[in-house]
Amino acid sequence: MAPGAGRPVVSFGEPEGYDEQARPRPLGMRLRPRIAVAAACVVLGVGLIGGAVTGSWLIGEPGDGGARDTFAAAGSLWHGVPVDRLFPPKVIGKGAGPGGADRTWTRIAVAPDTGCTGAFDPLLRKALAPVGCQRLLRATYTDATQSYVTTVGMLFTDADATAMRSLDSRVSKEGLDRRTDLMPRPYAAKGTLAAGFGNEQRASWTISVLTDAPVVVYAVSGWADHRTVDEPQPAEEAMESGATSAVGQAGLGHEAQGLADRVERALRKNVGPSTEQSS
Repeated sequence: MAPGAGRPVVSFGEPEGYDEQARPRPLGMRLRPRIAVAAACVVLGVGLIGGAVTGSWLIGEPGDGGARDTFAAAGSLWHGVPVDRLFPPKVIGKGAGPGGADRTWTRIAVAPDTGCTGAFDPLLRKALAPVGCQRLLRATYTDATQSYVTTVGMLFTDADATAMRSLDSRVSKEGLDRRTDLMPRPYAAKGTLAAGFGNEQRASWTISVLTDAPVVVYAVSGWADHRTVDEPQPAEEAMESGATSAVGQAGLGHEAQGLADRVERALRKNVGPSTEQSS
């Protein structure tokens, strides 16, 4: 049930590198990614298979110069792109809900960009340590009914492509993205629907290690009435057809996965039109 009617209160932290209107402050020369080599092929990641966005900006041989340029460009987006382009005020999720229903999410809070101290549970912090932490960006959204809250985050790492591929492989092989002791922490903003969204309220989550950018994208969802959750489920399980858990039936897996997918798409688009070519 929705905790209340009306539009949610929006609370904006002032991210370092942005002014009070969430516009980037001058930080020297703006990022201008170089044009990828002619043989490179951009894939925009618009395919949605099993709720997960797949694809790569550039498909080329290992060591391709254009791919390296794009990888580096993506790692600098946190201080060169307005917050509204990384975390749009409203996100439309066509077919992102249970049964292919459309979803709409409204941003209710943006956290100041920070390092990673205190941002992750100890075991998740240890798992992510090999790729380092350059910057962490987070925002919290609510759905159209104000029944759910979801924090989505982007961890910009210090890693190169090889280290990102290694982490992605480990996460996949060891199932690190499915362990309840490795859930991301939510961003609970005072004065918003997410004020009581703490660790005990985490219901479903997803973690995606990008291999064509030094970024880890994650999302964690819960109920907006601040109820505690005894048995959280990873989004992949909660989204399974016929899921009987409270988390699955509420669609909280779809909330986490749907928002993470679309924030990842926004990240890819922000690399810049100069790198985008038709494949």
